[in-house]
Amino acid sequence: MSTTERRLRDGVALRDAIERREREIERLKSELEVWEATSADAPKRLPAYTSVSGSEVEPLYTPLHRTGRYLDQLGVPGAFPFTRGPYATMYRTRLWTMRQFAGFGTAVETNRRYRYLLENGQTGLSVAFDFPTLMGYDGDHPRSLGEVGVCGVAVSSLADMETLFDGIPLDRVSVSMTINGPAIILFCFYVAAAERQGVSPDRLRGTVQNDILKEYQAQHAWVYPPEPALRLIMDMFAWCGENAPRYNPISISGYHIREAGATAAQELGFTLANGFEYVRRGIAHGLDVDAFAPRLSFFFDIHNDFFEEVAKLRAARRIWARRMRDGFGAANPHSWRLRTHAQTAGVTLTAQQPENNIVRVAYQALAAVLGGTQSLHTNSMDETLALPTEKAVTIALRTQQILAWETGVANTIDPLAGSYYVEALTDRLEAEAEEIFERVEAQGGVVPGIEKRLVPAGDRELGRAPAGRDRGRHEDGGGREPVHRRIRPDRDRHAGDRPRGGGAAAAADGETARRARRRAGGDDAGPAAGGGGRRRQHGAPHPRMRQGVLHAARDQGRHGGGLRRLSGAGLLLAGRSGGVAGPAPAPSARNTTSPAAGSGAPGEGARDDELSDAVNAFLQAAETACRPPLPIAVAAVQCRRARSPGGPRQRVVAGCAPTPRPTRR
Repeated sequence: MSTTERRLRDGVALRDAIERREREIERLKSELEVWEATSADAPKRLPAYTSVSGSEVEPLYTPLHRTGRYLDQLGVPGAFPFTRGPYATMYRTRLWTMRQFAGFGTAVETNRRYRYLLENGQTGLSVAFDFPTLMGYDGDHPRSLGEVGVCGVAVSSLADMETLFDGIPLDRVSVSMTINGPAIILFCFYVAAAERQGVSPDRLRGTVQNDILKEYQAQHAWVYPPEPALRLIMDMFAWCGENAPRYNPISISGYHIREAGATAAQELGFTLANGFEYVRRGIAHGLDVDAFAPRLSFFFDIHNDFFEEVAKLRAARRIWARRMRDGFGAANPHSWRLRTHAQTAGVTLTAQQPENNIVRVAYQALAAVLGGTQSLHTNSMDETLALPTEKAVTIALRTQQILAWETGVANTIDPLAGSYYVEALTDRLEAEAEEIFERVEAQGGVVPGIEKRLVPAGDRELGRAPAGRDRGRHEDGGGREPVHRRIRPDRDRHAGDRPRGGGAAAAADGETARRARRRAGGDDAGPAAGGGGRRRQHGAPHPRMRQGVLHAARDQGRHGGGLRRLSGAGLLLAGRSGGVAGPAPAPSARNTTSPAAGSGAPGEGARDDELSDAVNAFLQAAETACRPPLPIAVAAVQCRRARSPGGPRQRVVAGCAPTPRPTRR
């Protein structure tokens, strides 16, 4: 048969296939019209059917709801556009990491919980820090009163970090740390603790959250203004790329945005917009996109709407792959691959009938796995009441283990692919996220939006609309009412063991005593503190300055520098670089004198000399590690001393006016 004859034959076959497809579509449309007519008068169980996010859910999905071509929209797992999974064989090669978020009381108590979880089959650790640590305060600071060890573990120094991981081999256990404002300092404590175990940074695996943009948008646990904070993050990108290539220097987080009231589409859109901003900053910092993008990781909330959550993770991978390849010019396929941690939705848990939370979490965990997550935390049933009991965390871990080992869901890849409903949801969420990207860009980008108060999740764009919609459905019978409101027993006879939140006072007392001993022994002064109080005026930026901050923090942390000293030094340096004012350093434990009126000083009182020495030691350590010195000081103006009439000396910092402490979420 000649080439021409083959082409004619193939052309006829193709035409016949197209005609059959068109006839099939027409027949489907005809049958749908009949179905709609016969079902229109049928009684409806609910007045309206919507997702948790408020989007209408059609009664039936068909091929008519699908758009795009298979290879363009779906492809195969481990290949562009990664809709069906970031890895080729997914859970058939390796299950997701079972990483329970834990931390409470002292480092000793939390270390005991970590050992318990690892002994019971957990495969990774996730550190929950208490609120003083999140805000850069030592446990003995007056503003830490009542918060030490309450909602996380208290870590104020390298000694605490060493205790936290005592007996846990950091070269074999991956560790995630949920810390943002002072992330660079806690990361340095972690690296130093690993080195004292004999583990070099290049052998460390895990993630530090370090996502400051979502702090301004949703959680509000931030220390420095946006621009200096972003420069610190870029320093970590560069340092980890060269020294800790297996460690993720950021976890770009949608979880907190969702918990603050976002819909699934808003969580997707704002989270990926933040991710794009970090990529732009890295490139502007002089980094090769393919050098740092493969280590960017994500963190998503998994809510109650099962199919919507599956579709959200699939849409996230597709959007990220396209933007990285086509928008940022990344050539390495690893840069296109979105890898994510997932956590079941804390906002869906109820204090009433807490055992029902076990069931909620199980379904949410299933959605995360069918959506293709790389690691997972399952909430404990009693988290709305207090710190989880051992029984509760064991059940939460067993939920993942049963899912992995007994249900068979890990045996095949992306089993919901091809579902007309799931594919339509994936397409819809992608389209809604693209609309959000356009709105963010129209207002100048993520950071200008934050500085102009245009993108604070929780006030305008996000508001509390989803929560309001949920309340509406509860009132009109829209199908989202928690079961404890539908079925009200006379009393909750099976509440089980009520977890107790005790130990916070003991943790605070112990932390105060430990910090006092360290200061008395001179451990907290650092290697260069008090060394003449030398200051320098710094010149123009230099490419080798990128890692100066991290080297300096590591050096101070190794020699006993406390969290408050290091974060306070960083705050002063950040303030000297201008930008939006950050939270004011809190009054000192030794002197709570307020700044004199009109001084414009943050108000450190009589400890100004001590903090000045910490700043100078920080700078000198940076100069030792990398000349010219650290980048955040390059754009700074030299601190000046001002003596208020009749008052103590105050440090006046450009662009760092006092602001109230952010409200805790």
